[in-house]
Amino acid sequence: MLLDLKQGVTYGPVRSRRLGRSLGINLLGSAAKVCTFDCLYCQYGWTPPDSASGPDGPGLPSPQEVFAAVESALAGLDEPPSYLTFSGNGEPTLHPRFGEIVDGVSALRDRLAPGARTAVLSNSTRVHDPRVREALARLDVRIMKLDAGTEETFRRFNRPPEGVSLAEVLDGLRSLDGLTIQTLVAEGPDGNANAWEIHSWVDAVVSVRPVAVQLYTLARGYPSDRIGPVGARLLEAIRDRLLALDVSASVY
Repeated sequence: MLLDLKQGVTYGPVRSRRLGRSLGINLLGSAAKVCTFDCLYCQYGWTPPDSASGPDGPGLPSPQEVFAAVESALAGLDEPPSYLTFSGNGEPTLHPRFGEIVDGVSALRDRLAPGARTAVLSNSTRVHDPRVREALARLDVRIMKLDAGTEETFRRFNRPPEGVSLAEVLDGLRSLDGLTIQTLVAEGPDGNANAWEIHSWVDAVVSVRPVAVQLYTLARGYPSDRIGPVGARLLEAIRDRLLALDVSASVY
């Protein structure tokens, strides 16, 4: 079953497989998913047409609305979360004032929850933009998506719009220090689990030099009938291959 879109600016705290107790921050409104990908496995279903152009029209929260929502959420918690995580209904870096919001939320964290860390879950398509890259660098944790090692699989599996290429994504990731790579592995006719693709993906990951890699497979609803979950043994084999290359990796 697909998930409903997040309603409002904040949600949770949720128990994240990767971040523990995380207060989610949704910068993209509640009317529709807004993303530069239309991934076969997205838990929110297919991306609406023209979504990749970015959020537009009523419903996009202003920085002041984001700050008020985060402050209210933190004030209402019995204990602070481990993370304040930019995620939500699509790609958070599409918000045109993402950098300003990062700085404001970081200041709120310092005042109200100094033990928490700031994080982002991003699909990596905007990291080539210097302003986005600078904002990402000011966060404590940058979890960046990389599911493919070839352009063909990138287009089939993540379904980016014209003008977004894997080469551009990789160039952007190589320019960002201290990042974590997040990868979903799926089998099937349109999956990314064949031997050549995994070989190409490993080469791409090594070139990016991440501090860690997070590997996982399908565990929630997804819209495509041309992919399916892989077994734990394959994920562990990929992890071990990265570890042999001195790349820290974990299976979730």
